[in-house]
Amino acid sequence: MSAAARATFADRWKRAVGAAPEHLFLVWEDRAGSVTSWTYAEFDALVERVAGSLAAQGATPGRRVHVVLANSPAFVALWLATARLGAVLVPCDPQSTAAEIRRQMERTQPVVGVCGNERAETYREGACGACVVIVVDEDDAVLPGLAPVDGPAAPAVAVGPLDPAAIMFTSGTTSEPKGVVITQANYAFAGDVMAATAALDATHRQFVVLPLFHANAQYYSFAAAISVGAAVVLMPRFSATGYLEAAARHSVTHGSLFAAPMRMILAHDPPAVPGFAFRHVWYAQNVTNDQYDDLSRRFGCRPRQLYGMTETIPAVLTNPALGGIPAAMGLPSLGCRVELRVPESDDPVPDGDVGEVVVGGERGVTLFAGYYDDEATTAAAFRSGWFRTGDLARIDADGFFHFDGRRGDILKVAGENVSVVEVEAVLAEHPSVLEAAVVGAPDPIRDEVPIAFVVAAPGAVIDVDELMEHCAGRLVPSKRPRRIDVVDELPRTSVGKIRKFMLTASAARS
Repeated sequence: MSAAARATFADRWKRAVGAAPEHLFLVWEDRAGSVTSWTYAEFDALVERVAGSLAAQGATPGRRVHVVLANSPAFVALWLATARLGAVLVPCDPQSTAAEIRRQMERTQPVVGVCGNERAETYREGACGACVVIVVDEDDAVLPGLAPVDGPAAPAVAVGPLDPAAIMFTSGTTSEPKGVVITQANYAFAGDVMAATAALDATHRQFVVLPLFHANAQYYSFAAAISVGAAVVLMPRFSATGYLEAAARHSVTHGSLFAAPMRMILAHDPPAVPGFAFRHVWYAQNVTNDQYDDLSRRFGCRPRQLYGMTETIPAVLTNPALGGIPAAMGLPSLGCRVELRVPESDDPVPDGDVGEVVVGGERGVTLFAGYYDDEATTAAAFRSGWFRTGDLARIDADGFFHFDGRRGDILKVAGENVSVVEVEAVLAEHPSVLEAAVVGAPDPIRDEVPIAFVVAAPGAVIDVDELMEHCAGRLVPSKRPRRIDVVDELPRTSVGKIRKFMLTASAARS
């Protein structure tokens, strides 16, 4: 049995606490600016109290604990406590509606639900008495209701590597969310791989501003930090105007962002912070060359693009520290198997051609265990043992993967294949455009046509006719947008991914 197949997240935490109990683990700055910090030993004591409280409410091995919380010490403590107990965390978007909460609870049947006090009314409406509800103050660093000092002791539990540790609902950028089952071994593997690829060690500080209910903050930041005993600086939310200042204030060394918040930083043009520099920043999704250069100057390092999904566990493609290509998805990460296949078959893709990104590995160890309560969708996601991501890419002569959209991002315009990624890149090149999204709309003659939605750059006014001319000079007729809509913002998930299915519906209606 491989080392990855034997590891558990609970053991990773126990090992980190035992190796350096007095080492800094968590720094928390609440919404009012108050700062609280914990060593590994101090936070472990909090985790033990939370575990005892949850166990008393029925959170035994395999039982679900539903959590609707913003970034907070409570979230971190609940995550580690459920791992300690062998229970299953179900983290959900804190902006979920009562109807969404009800659907999640009907599917997962939690025994305990935890929410923030500002959303208690909505949460209770969604829970409908289905479980014990605990309300916490997300700014609170003591958590008396969740971790009573005189509460019951946490039971001793033997946790196995293939035991489920979480059910994470995907962001739903192209469809309704699916419940991705993450095991104890998955979290351990994610942390080990991401720590190694970022050259993270115990002297470093991760900076977490992305939402904790999402895989990025869990896999790339927290699990990686726990793997090597590093510290984490946690903020309640992302702030474009305050990001660099907060990073400098807390002497962080490592960060992780998406392209959308990076563009927001540039759009707000925050002042430079003298004497501050990241050592390493991950980012997902492309930014333009000019944006990348500007961000590198502001961050004090060259950000490294990566590619991963909730299902792939770590980022399976990462740019190397030296000789990386900013516009590329990267090379296969340490311990990860990534190839291209013809989308409709298992055939290899000829050199230089576009194919579907597929990821090999062991389910429940290096790949997710499956989709919760959905064997048909799980079976359809795999072919010949490879997880089919639905993303398209090509591989250059040096082995770097280059994104070419999702399978649904290829439009059939009068029989011609049109990549919306290519059209979006041309639109984004125009100086008046901050970002662009392109979807297909039905057309009685051409089957479907590209429709563009664009957001203006700060201080710019978009002239649609001029932008059409810009596209005409760079794209063949089949690829040119038939309509360009200027919008204030693009619809997004909580982590900044564009909800293209909403744009597709809008394009179809109009």
